[in-house]
Amino acid sequence: MEANSKPGRFRWSRDDLEFTRIVAFSDGVFAIAITLLVLNLNLPNHLAEGKSVADAIWDENGNLFAYALSFAVIARLWLVHHRFCAEITHFDGNLMALNLVYLGFVVLVPFISDVLGNHSGDPGAVIVYAGVLAVVNFLGAAMFLYAARAGLTVESFVRYLEKPIRLRNVVGGIAFTLSIPVALVSTTAATLMWLALFFVPGRDSGD
Repeated sequence: MEANSKPGRFRWSRDDLEFTRIVAFSDGVFAIAITLLVLNLNLPNHLAEGKSVADAIWDENGNLFAYALSFAVIARLWLVHHRFCAEITHFDGNLMALNLVYLGFVVLVPFISDVLGNHSGDPGAVIVYAGVLAVVNFLGAAMFLYAARAGLTVESFVRYLEKPIRLRNVVGGIAFTLSIPVALVSTTAATLMWLALFFVPGRDSGD
């Protein structure tokens, strides 16, 4: 643990146990969030007369789509966060707080996935989903920018962030935000905007 320039402020390097604990805790939150998604999938124990298992599974198509989408979203968020942890050399109190707030929204993904799966045609469900993920993406971008400006990252990453719009999180946040008014007109169009994000080229940590 190293003393910062301000009294009472500390930061932890990769050699400190606290750094490892923060990364391990973050990975655990992602693992739990992505696992909870499967709980939104459910088939009745007793099928209605004349219905097959295939029919019952098809009836779950909304939840299955929400599961697949949210699994991909959380997986992508974890990949970006993983790259972020590889680029930083220290955690300080502010970055740790930002990370906790970020994770607080990540664990909402199973809930908003359930809402989307059960009410996919409702603009309200699409707006809630987009709103939460917009916040997650912007918080992720805030962590990248804060860490770079606070001297908590490797030098090459600071140079990479000279143009903040190169951050994939910024692009994702903008796209999810723009999809909110689109959802009022067409929930399908809003969903297609989300899917398009997976085809945006760039490094794991940005662009």
